[in-house]
Amino acid sequence: MYPENNKPYMIERIVAALSYFTVGFAGCAWLIISKFAGLRLTKFLTFHIFQSIFLSIGYVVLSFLITYLVQILSIVPFINKLTAQIIFLLNMPFIIGYSIIQIFIYGIMIYCIITSFAGKYTKLPYVSNIINYNVR
Repeated sequence: MYPENNKPYMIERIVAALSYFTVGFAGCAWLIISKFAGLRLTKFLTFHIFQSIFLSIGYVVLSFLITYLVQILSIVPFINKLTAQIIFLLNMPFIIGYSIIQIFIYGIMIYCIITSFAGKYTKLPYVSNIINYNVR
């Protein structure tokens, strides 16, 4: 199925990288196109598409949970000031106008894009194990 060097085809690597770059939308579009065209996706491409979608959904859910937790903690006296300080420190510009949280998220995204474009499986703690278990 793969060329002699056992690397995924270039189109698969591009779609996998685009899937991370577009927060899963390119992967969803490729899934729909392949379903209607009757194409079978490789394990490599399926892994990266579902991992990008999982990471995107996980980020949104985690953001909502943290927002609600901060709102609840802002009501409690004494803890509200500590919570405000922590949120301020995590969201203030750190390097070139990006906060620590943004640098962390962009770092994960760039790591996933580079490894998928190189034709390798991205290894993220817990996430890769969940996706790998469900893709097989």
